[in-house]
Amino acid sequence: MNEILSQFRDARIASRNLLLVDKETINKMLLALADAAVANTAKIIEANKKDLSRMDPKDPKYDRLLLNEARIAGIASDIRNVATLTSPVGDVLDRAKMDNGMEIRRVVVPFGVIGVIYESRPNVSFDVFSLCFKTGNVAVLKGGSDAADSNKAIVDVIHEVLDSFGLDKNICTLLPPTREATTELLNAVGYVDLLIPRGSSNLINYVRDNARIPVIETGAGVCHTYFDKAGDVTIGADIVNNAKTRRVSVCNALDCLIIHKDRLSDLPELVSQMIKNNVIIYADESSYNALKDHYPENLLEKADKDSFGTEFMDYKMSIYTASSLEDALSHIDKYSSKHSESIITEDEEAKNKFLNLVDASCVYSNVSTAFTDGAQFGFGAEIGISTQKLHARGPMALREITSYKYIIEGNGQIRNS
Repeated sequence: MNEILSQFRDARIASRNLLLVDKETINKMLLALADAAVANTAKIIEANKKDLSRMDPKDPKYDRLLLNEARIAGIASDIRNVATLTSPVGDVLDRAKMDNGMEIRRVVVPFGVIGVIYESRPNVSFDVFSLCFKTGNVAVLKGGSDAADSNKAIVDVIHEVLDSFGLDKNICTLLPPTREATTELLNAVGYVDLLIPRGSSNLINYVRDNARIPVIETGAGVCHTYFDKAGDVTIGADIVNNAKTRRVSVCNALDCLIIHKDRLSDLPELVSQMIKNNVIIYADESSYNALKDHYPENLLEKADKDSFGTEFMDYKMSIYTASSLEDALSHIDKYSSKHSESIITEDEEAKNKFLNLVDASCVYSNVSTAFTDGAQFGFGAEIGISTQKLHARGPMALREITSYKYIIEGNGQIRNS
């Protein structure tokens, strides 16, 4: 058996042993991990600097890769939040007693072994482990080569804390940052129960098309905000700026502003806040004419066929002019990745129509798409944003990384027919 298959085997064994660990120990271990993350800040940042040195600071992934003292403190806070949450494992979802006296319960259980493939996001190592551990799942982590040193430093800390509690280090397994490891993980039938890709659309599509084990897609975020003809321009300007510039490299960042044709005169004010962040706008003909002489010439370009349906992950955004709400809905339906979509309007009928007809995991009215986040939804943290409809949709936290089984008890019942 090669080294990677041996890791899978050990992770499978660890998943059975983890079922015997009580919830109190799990919570104490997570709190200890949060403290250890802070205590090892310098070590983690030093490793992270090695990864950063291999990446162009202008690369949109650079911000995702970056770890600093504040971000590690935030990660530790998220881990502590997870420790305080109530695990759904063991919850009885349904209970029935049959006429023959047999009792049937549907009970929440861990998946077992969860694999996660991710790019340029070393914080995912902490997030995934804490959520998996809280729910009794083993985490098999496959990070990219661009974050190899950061991920190793983080998993070393996790292993030290697991060891201090006398727990199996294979509860958190870090695979080599190689293509071979990716191939092995995609084919880990019998070892890994669920696979979650986090990263670019290319990564997600590759995993979906090649995996032989169950996959939950955490799709790329091509996010739209529609400024309706009844939209409030002051509210709209704040929402558009926040959704676009808060963090451009995250999946809930705004990629396309749609504006009703009757409000083109308000477009300069709607995007005015983005000038200070040097946001490049790719505008269709109508919006280009509305912005000409009102937006810096070096930041304004005419849209082409690649301007729509693109996840920019950068200080870039497209603008589409809609002739009606129906036109806006059609544009979103054509280009959406079904992640997060928002409408800005004071018209109740338009709002309700948008909320009902847009097919996405998170649909907003008069709110920034930046809120699509497990912590913002009160989940403590997240393992990803699912854009599919089977099993889980939207931010996935504790409940979404569990399954259930039926437990049947009786006193000698047999089936006669």
